[in-house]
Amino acid sequence: MTRGPVRRVVSLVPSLTEAVAAGAPELLVGATDWCSHPAGLEVTRIGGTKNPDTARIAALAPDLVLANEEENRPQDLGALRAAGLTVQVTEIRTLDQALRELERVLVRGCGLPRPGWLDAAEAAWRDLPAAPSGPAAVVPIWRRPWMVLGRDTFAGDLLARLGVRNLYADHADRYPRIPLSELNARAADLVVLPDEPYRFTAEDGPEAFPQLPAALVSGRHLTWYGPSLAAAPGVLAAALAAAR
Repeated sequence: MTRGPVRRVVSLVPSLTEAVAAGAPELLVGATDWCSHPAGLEVTRIGGTKNPDTARIAALAPDLVLANEEENRPQDLGALRAAGLTVQVTEIRTLDQALRELERVLVRGCGLPRPGWLDAAEAAWRDLPAAPSGPAAVVPIWRRPWMVLGRDTFAGDLLARLGVRNLYADHADRYPRIPLSELNARAADLVVLPDEPYRFTAEDGPEAFPQLPAALVSGRHLTWYGPSLAAAPGVLAAALAAAR
C-alpha cells in the first residue's frame, strides 16, 4: 500500500478511471486511451490497457497506479514496479468482488470517502437472485474469430443475476473461441450482444443468429465496474426484455 497521502493517480483501467473521477478527478494525472468516461476528462493519455507507455507513466510520478489482473499485462506492471511505483492490482470476477475491490481502491488506496454511488450500486443489485433462472443464452464478445463469455467472468455474473443462463458458463476457458456454426446449434433462447469490447450493432451481429432473438446491450453497463453499476440492472433488464 502507498505511504503518505495519494495526490497523483494513473489509471490503466477505464472502469477505475471513471470511479476515481466521479469523486476526485483532480487526483488523476494519467489514463489510457480507452478511458472514455467521464467525457472531457483532461489527463495525460498513456496508451492502451495492453500497451501502456511505462516510461511516460513513470515520468508523471504518480503516488499510485491502478490496474487489473485481466486488463493489464504482468510485464507492464512489473516494469512500473521496477521504476519504483506503487501499483494496486484489482481482481474482479463477480459483482460482490467488484464492490469490495472498488472500496479497497477508492477508500484504502486513494484515501477517498466511500462514494454514495457505491451504496446505490449495492442497493440496486441487492434483491436480485444470484442464480440464473431465465432464458438460455450465448454471449459473444468478439467476432473474427467468434468468442463468447465462458466461466468465471464479471459480465457473466451480472447476467446470471438478471436471470440469464449462459450456455458456456461451465466451459473450461473464460473466453472460449467457438465456431459460429456451433453457437447456432446450441439450444439457446437468446443471443446477448454487447457493444464492447467488440462493437456489436443491429447490422453487425444479429444477422449471424437468424433463429434467435438478439439483445443489444450496453457494454459499459455489462462489463464496467464503477458508477455505471447503479443504473446497470435497469438498463440491462430493459434491453433483455426488449429482445424477447
